[in-house]
Amino acid sequence: MGIGLIFPGQASQFSGMGKELFDSSPIARAVFEEASDALSLDVAALCFSGTDEDLRMTQNTQPAIFTVSVAAFRVLDSEISLAPVCVAGHSLGEYSALVAADVFPLRDSVRVLRSRGLYMQDAVPVGVGMMAAIMGLSAEAVETVCSEIKDKGIVSPANYNGGDQVVISGNREAVLAACDAAKAAGAKRALPLPVSAPFHCSLMGPAADRLAPELRAIPQRPFRFPVVANVSAEPYPAGVPAAEMLIRQIESPVRWEACIRRMHALGASTFIEIGPGKVLSGLVKRIERESETASFGAPPDMGTVRALIG
Repeated sequence: MGIGLIFPGQASQFSGMGKELFDSSPIARAVFEEASDALSLDVAALCFSGTDEDLRMTQNTQPAIFTVSVAAFRVLDSEISLAPVCVAGHSLGEYSALVAADVFPLRDSVRVLRSRGLYMQDAVPVGVGMMAAIMGLSAEAVETVCSEIKDKGIVSPANYNGGDQVVISGNREAVLAACDAAKAAGAKRALPLPVSAPFHCSLMGPAADRLAPELRAIPQRPFRFPVVANVSAEPYPAGVPAAEMLIRQIESPVRWEACIRRMHALGASTFIEIGPGKVLSGLVKRIERESETASFGAPPDMGTVRALIG
């Protein structure tokens, strides 16, 4: 039984996330303290008592989810000594995966995620862009819908999540038009997402340009275990700096279904979602239906994980 670890991205946040870990584990507290010191920001206060509006702003969401995810990983790893065959993270979760794999330091990663959020928000003012989840329509059909809406502005697939769920991203008017067209084409639902910027589309080009030098300045260490990249759905290749893949990721779609299938091909038959929420566990069950899943984001989850992996 091979274990694959998966780390969540935006839209998994909630006020109070990570508090049980913080209260019960000095390992988790150390992660929060290091992140807070790196940012000169009380990350614990943001996670535990931040409003929905606070946590929806991407410059807050990204470091907050990352901190909770890394804290959860380190607590679980200290108890079980994890030896995954591979790991992956959804969008910002890829940074959590790289820190778990000892590739990037925590301090540098949380700083660059704060910048990533700020630059993404600056690239498109609040209200100008949006994202929406299209459900019940094939990826090919969603691509066709987006290509037919180009006169309304930029809109394109941002996340290929699997199970006939594709998230689209772009200019607000174009995304809304694509939602209507998708429903007319047979989509079961077209649901706007609670995010503050249109991620993983060409509108993020300025953010990628601004973040590139900061990413390239992060010291990179050897991989403790393979990390499957969003942009390629393959493990990070030897000799290619991780920063270059992450720069591409900013304006490229997240190929999540392909990532999970690749992890399964690499030997992962049990997937553990580490961090807030259970969004990715649900997606895994739609992609690799025979796989076992569990999530770890709070101390009560430990028993479930232990029972699953033995």
